[in-house]
Amino acid sequence: MRNSSDVPVQPHAVTVAEVIPGDLLALSEQDAAEDKWYVVMHTLPESPHTIQLTLRPPLGGMDHDQVFERGHQVTVACRRMDVTGIPEIAPADLSGVEFRDGDRVTSLRAVDPQAVEESYTRRWGRWHRDLESRSEEPVSDAGLRERIAHAVEREHVVRHVPRPRRTAVGGTAPRRVVVTGLGAVTPLGVGVEELWQGLVEGRCGIRELEGEEFAELPVRVAGSVPVDPAGLLPRPQARRMNRSAQFAVLAAREAWQDAGFDGAGTAESGLDPERVGVSVGAILGDASVLVGGDRKLRDKGPRAVSPLTTPMTVPSQAASQVSLALRITGEARTVTSACASGTEAIGQAIDRIRYGRVDVALAGGAEAVVTPAIMASFAAMRALSTHELGSTSPSRPFASDRDGFVNGEGAGFLLLEAEEHARARGARIYCEAAGWGLSADAHHMAAPDPSGSGVALALRRAVQDAGAHVVDVVHVNAHATATTDGDLAEASALRAVLGGNVPVTALKGHLGHLQGAAGGVEAVATVLTLHHGLIPPTIGCDDQDDAIDLDVVTKSPRPLPALGDLALSNSFGFGGHNAVLALRRTG
Repeated sequence: MRNSSDVPVQPHAVTVAEVIPGDLLALSEQDAAEDKWYVVMHTLPESPHTIQLTLRPPLGGMDHDQVFERGHQVTVACRRMDVTGIPEIAPADLSGVEFRDGDRVTSLRAVDPQAVEESYTRRWGRWHRDLESRSEEPVSDAGLRERIAHAVEREHVVRHVPRPRRTAVGGTAPRRVVVTGLGAVTPLGVGVEELWQGLVEGRCGIRELEGEEFAELPVRVAGSVPVDPAGLLPRPQARRMNRSAQFAVLAAREAWQDAGFDGAGTAESGLDPERVGVSVGAILGDASVLVGGDRKLRDKGPRAVSPLTTPMTVPSQAASQVSLALRITGEARTVTSACASGTEAIGQAIDRIRYGRVDVALAGGAEAVVTPAIMASFAAMRALSTHELGSTSPSRPFASDRDGFVNGEGAGFLLLEAEEHARARGARIYCEAAGWGLSADAHHMAAPDPSGSGVALALRRAVQDAGAHVVDVVHVNAHATATTDGDLAEASALRAVLGGNVPVTALKGHLGHLQGAAGGVEAVATVLTLHHGLIPPTIGCDDQDDAIDLDVVTKSPRPLPALGDLALSNSFGFGGHNAVLALRRTG
């Protein structure tokens, strides 16, 4: 419908005999005051004393004829309109319409030249004015019909725009990507089952650091993995891997086998190794190898330094060792974007599958930076929590007494596949890896932008990339490191984009902050939340900060909301790196 915001209304009294087609006319001064106008489409003398006017609302509608005495006074707006540009529209009859999600219904007060069309879109069986806002309560089908009936009585033009039927189009659309396997090594134990049970039961995997190298540190608690990963791998392989790579291989192999593939590798699984990829997020990987090499150099000289020091130090070692372990030759990429690394690595793998570069990918994060130097550095930044182990976790996301994060280690991997590839082999599908979003704060080398605007941008981009709307979001797995400023910035962004009524959980009370691995492990947890329909509680948040103003799930698990299908997993890193993963439940 035409936009008549450029039509000035300047009321002026005239007689009916003076009006001509195109005049914008109000039948009385009260109608003019209430912005109730019509366009004169035709004039027809009926007798020497009367004239018939054919009138149509200025924004479109049905004609109606009215007879007036020639001397009858009406109000005109002193603006002539093009009668050929005003559409004749019959209001839609919605009484017998069977609505579907995706349908739109619009309502326009067509007699008001300045009116703005009101639009409702059906999503999850309810009607929303704005799919990108959760601030207004949606209405039911019955509620919409009632509203529309009242609108028609007030001379609104109503239109029903059915959801378009899918038709074949030229070109190749991006492929859908699904999750078919999960793997994890975390402070709660080795394996996805240990992770999930620990989260649901509210267990804390943070522990006291033992060993004389930690004795003098001001903070001696961390989310360390409770078993030696080297003991779970063949000794010749383990000796050539740093601790981070060992975590990665264990988690990646679990995800690989969970997806139904042969643990021996690609060829044994009937896969073309060139169509499989690896994507791993890591900040440092394992800093201890380089520190150990430097110590040997100073204590015993150059001959004491192992030739494996350099290849075991680089952050890309985890991706390399996963590709070696499973004979994956398609690609082995490493993403380093601070604490957003794991999530960004998964996002990049999604795109590699979407656009046909590979069919299958192991994607996630791995990190092993619970070392004296890293702990001392974080403590010097005053970034670490000084809470001691006790009845609640020292890592307290969103809590009023939070005072910093707890350093951690581990690995988490998703096995991603093109949907048609997974269905062709009859794979079990956990959920869809629907999209992802990135942004940068450009604010400070370590501190987050307090406005949360960068985080909000990444959230919106993830939802858009998933082809979804804000009203589809049913859960957020928050980054929430338990730093004072970081939690506030994330909460501000979540409220700005989603409102405050989406259930949120934060897992760093259970695990600590796993750095580059955090995004991978928390993606595994988010997949399981969708799969089981259950949101794990946030531990450590015994007294939520009032300024957070979010629906934080605490104390016990909560069923996932029924209406909606999208869960978001957030990761934000030093330097302003923001990454958000969007996962969609299926079935």
